[in-house]
Amino acid sequence: MDRTLLGSVALMFVAMSLIPVGDSAGKILTTRHGADPFFVAFARFAVGTAMVLVLVRGRVRWPLFRDPRLWLRAALIAGGIACILTALRTEPLANVFGAFFVGPLVSYVLSVWLLGERVRPAQTVLVALGFCGVLLVVRPGFGMTPGLGFAVAAGLLYGGFLTASRWLSGAVPPMQLMVSQTVIGTLLLAPLGAWDWPPLDAATVPLLLVSGLASAAGNVLLVFAYRRAGGTVLAPFVYFQLIAATLLGWLVFAELPDAVTLTGLALLVGAGLSTLAVRRG
Repeated sequence: MDRTLLGSVALMFVAMSLIPVGDSAGKILTTRHGADPFFVAFARFAVGTAMVLVLVRGRVRWPLFRDPRLWLRAALIAGGIACILTALRTEPLANVFGAFFVGPLVSYVLSVWLLGERVRPAQTVLVALGFCGVLLVVRPGFGMTPGLGFAVAAGLLYGGFLTASRWLSGAVPPMQLMVSQTVIGTLLLAPLGAWDWPPLDAATVPLLLVSGLASAAGNVLLVFAYRRAGGTVLAPFVYFQLIAATLLGWLVFAELPDAVTLTGLALLVGAGLSTLAVRRG
């Protein structure tokens, strides 16, 4: 296997494991501690900003902020996180992530349509199989609740964010991308979430830190992964996020996977590994 591709897959696996950790902490904050989803989203970006500024040692290329593409990308992820935290307040973790996973499919289509990335027919089939695996895991019903609607909106925004990340990967250094994402996201969410603080105590502060640090670390790794390989190649591996979410649902929220769910997970992993074989062929 090509070392560059292997490294990108490893980065995606870790990143897709960290992001659901942040969302799980956010769900606990909104459901058990009464925190407003927009405050949790704002706090997540604020914590992420602090972490990233430490990583870059305060060296920020402020002229890059004149690029409207950076503001679009940051707005997409800020809106997506606000929507998914709103959905998690009322919906089960697995259902939210199932609806949210329209995102990778959207990213795959946009990468081909807008960025002109070349794909093989087999890759398209495997992405479709991966999406079928998502449906097996979630088995969505026909009812559309407001919470599920927010989850779908989060997935659409996330798909745009993934494509924008690939769009900007060659124009902006990875860590400067992350700086712009966290700083702009904090600014955009401040009017909606900066004024409704929950009690800050030994229970909520660690959760806020976990929510912000895990999400920021996952997105830093995502930026590097997309810089090393095309969005159409990495699209199936975004489904590792659902695997991590399923495991967290079991460990944190006592949601035990059944046989059909395990079948869906196996299909997801198989589709991802098969994509590597297609790329090598």
